[in-house]
Amino acid sequence: MEVWKFLFWISVLLIFYNYAGYAILIYIINSVKKLAGIVQKNQDTSLPTVSFIVAAYNEEACIEEKIKNSLEQNYPPDLIQFIFIMDGSTDKTTEITGKYPSVISLYKPERRGKSASLNRAVAIAKNDILIFSDANTILNKEATLNIAKHYSNPKVGGVAGEKKVLSAAKKSANLGESEGLYWKYESFLKKIDSDFYSVVGAAGELFSLRRELFEPLPDSVILDDFIISLKVAQKGYRIIYELDAYAMELPSFSLKDEQKRKIRIAAGGFQAMGMLGSLLYFWKHPKLSFLYISHRVLRWTLSPLCLVIAFIANLILFLSKESDIYTTLFIIQLCFYLMALAGSFSNFKPGQLKPFKLAYYFVFMNTSVFLGFLRFIRGKQPATWEKARRIQG
Repeated sequence: MEVWKFLFWISVLLIFYNYAGYAILIYIINSVKKLAGIVQKNQDTSLPTVSFIVAAYNEEACIEEKIKNSLEQNYPPDLIQFIFIMDGSTDKTTEITGKYPSVISLYKPERRGKSASLNRAVAIAKNDILIFSDANTILNKEATLNIAKHYSNPKVGGVAGEKKVLSAAKKSANLGESEGLYWKYESFLKKIDSDFYSVVGAAGELFSLRRELFEPLPDSVILDDFIISLKVAQKGYRIIYELDAYAMELPSFSLKDEQKRKIRIAAGGFQAMGMLGSLLYFWKHPKLSFLYISHRVLRWTLSPLCLVIAFIANLILFLSKESDIYTTLFIIQLCFYLMALAGSFSNFKPGQLKPFKLAYYFVFMNTSVFLGFLRFIRGKQPATWEKARRIQG
């Protein structure tokens, strides 16, 4: 029984550390730094030139709204250029984009994936800062300005914006609320990561970097945003998280759509870990490696496995009547997974039973990691992406 006890407790500790422990640790460190006055402030108020890039694939339903929202950014017009690239699109996305003379419209009939599209767009970008944004998101009007102000600090190589999942009163409102709650938690982690040293992986909805630091990606890359931003951090630059630059999008249309997205992200995560192997070497990037392993690597590797091990070990200890503590802990685990099952039902009203929805999304997310790993080792996750179906507002 000692082996099962060891496996149970080490699994519990790793899960706790990954989802809360490391965050508590760096939150305390950040608080101490703040009290000690160790906070860098930008002095230069001049604005850099910006190339605003959007890659779109069959987005005719939302592309015009995206273009108008982009052109409404509160930023000097002579300092910003807009590049929309629609390689492989077969609908009216290219036709709609072509109606706007202030937008550079790029199109090729062959579809090679988002990484290839971004490489092509960056090749013609003429400005100092690259801002990338997804076609199905709407930005606040100050987003570009709030991102650009950080580049007065030469140590900043990139700036990640916040992702906000809008509430949905229609179909899949339950899923939307779960997704929204998860992103609030993820946003908190990104903020404290940034305050400690750097964000470890920007979200494609809205992120930026210095043009000189951009490295063209192989067409096979799945998580372009993650790889691009961490390649910048590998060079010794910080990726800052800016809460006042945010991208808003509606939640996934259905559980099936969200699972497809999560599996793709997980498969891309395993690919990324292979491409970013040097980040595991603490002596090369002490702070960045600490955050990368604590926040990302454990999330994609040991944590999902530890959930299974903790349950099996606890079940064996419960059946063996080893101690009352293991009986109590097994009942707690069982109740948690029953909550997750209940949270999967869609008959709850928005705002009701949030713990059930969180439990459900947590299990759903970790199950998707297993499925993503299987897809990765089978080599069945293509780099080309499908248009994500979202609930219509």
